[in-house]
Amino acid sequence: MNLLDASRDPNLFAPWFRDPETWTAWRAFLAALFALPMTDGEAEAYQRHTGRETAPEAPQDEAWLIVGRRGGKSFVMALIAVYLGCFRDYRAHLQPGERATVMVIAADRRQARVILRYIGGLLHNVAMLKAMVQRETAEAFDLSNAVTIEVGTASFRTTRGYTYAAVLADEIAFWRTDDAAEPDYAILDAVRPGMASIPGSVLLCASSPYARRGALWEAFKRHWAKVDGPLVWRATTRDMNPTIRQSIIDRALERDHASASAEYLAEFRRDIEAFVSLEAVEACVSASVLERPRVSGKAYRAFVDPSGGSADAMTLAIAHKEGEVVVLDAVRERKPPFSPEAVVAEFAKTIKAYGLASVTGDRYAGEWPREQFRKHGIRYDLAEQTRSDLYRDLLPALNSGAVDLLDHRPLVSQLVGLERRVARGGKESIDHAPGGHDDVANAVAGAVVGLLAARPKPETRTHAVLGGY
Repeated sequence: MNLLDASRDPNLFAPWFRDPETWTAWRAFLAALFALPMTDGEAEAYQRHTGRETAPEAPQDEAWLIVGRRGGKSFVMALIAVYLGCFRDYRAHLQPGERATVMVIAADRRQARVILRYIGGLLHNVAMLKAMVQRETAEAFDLSNAVTIEVGTASFRTTRGYTYAAVLADEIAFWRTDDAAEPDYAILDAVRPGMASIPGSVLLCASSPYARRGALWEAFKRHWAKVDGPLVWRATTRDMNPTIRQSIIDRALERDHASASAEYLAEFRRDIEAFVSLEAVEACVSASVLERPRVSGKAYRAFVDPSGGSADAMTLAIAHKEGEVVVLDAVRERKPPFSPEAVVAEFAKTIKAYGLASVTGDRYAGEWPREQFRKHGIRYDLAEQTRSDLYRDLLPALNSGAVDLLDHRPLVSQLVGLERRVARGGKESIDHAPGGHDDVANAVAGAVVGLLAARPKPETRTHAVLGGY
């Protein structure tokens, strides 16, 4: 039984397809993915959303779904996962004790829970499939046919070592990690070898689009409307889910046309660009240098990005200047949860160890950070530059090699992950991507830019800078 047959069977998935007319585009996609016959309406949808004239003659081993939000991606990913896990037998390709895995990789744990609920609903509400479930955990279902349907979050480390019957990557345009500058490529590179031993294994990547970079953008640019290569399907929210009211989309477009065009119209954003390239940042890194000790006679500056201890990390960077080059000496990062008072005491000790006695900071949490640092003998004034201004002034130094950075992977990742955005009024801003972090990058930018902007002073004078926006 193929998936389209199963979607029409009242004993299987038909209850989830109550209004068949609203599922025409999804049926066309599934027919293209598995090389199944199409109706005239499905063939028309296929041609419109792929740019191709002829339907695939063989099932696809790789496909990319670029679909607006609320288009039904998560449910269809769960449906495909259940179908591939329950209706195919991979045991002829497995060693004794080995299991085939159908892995759904989500952008974060919240999104993973959404897909897991869909998978659980499909398995538990179909009697035949429920009987196949041997064991259920918070993240996986072990089936009686030596298949495990598992949901995980985007990590190139935790996705290694599996034997994959299928990998379904959800919201890949928004994957992130603090340990890799290109997490989408790293994760796909990690899972592909695990698919090699099972014939007919499938890689399906789905997302609403975001910036014009990364694996999703590259797949669209290289393969959309091309007969050869992976299938690329692009469709608006209402193309895939006509039940979404047009008025909702119209209001979103009025509020923020660039954002809504990506969210609902499946258009890659042109108002967002990468701030700095990986090559430019890595050219400034001193390999294997993790920290530099204080050198007598040097004038150091420190920049601290405070945090309340529950959401963002609290970070510290210390640097000095050697001729025209700013040298990064130390980086501290304390991830939540932590005691803010204890971290302030620790950072104050480090600041003093580099001969610093004064500090400048923003208005984060009102008087609290000033009072806490004052307790440890550190005085500071309010910082003049915003986070975005610091990054703007840091860019020329990175591109010209006027910065000597430490070999600190989260710093490299956060700098490369920064985005330059242009608002409707033309105002430019630089910040981390949605769901990302830039606490380490902010601290380093503050220390470096402070030294670049400072006038030459006698090396016996010291200063520290505190910020956090």
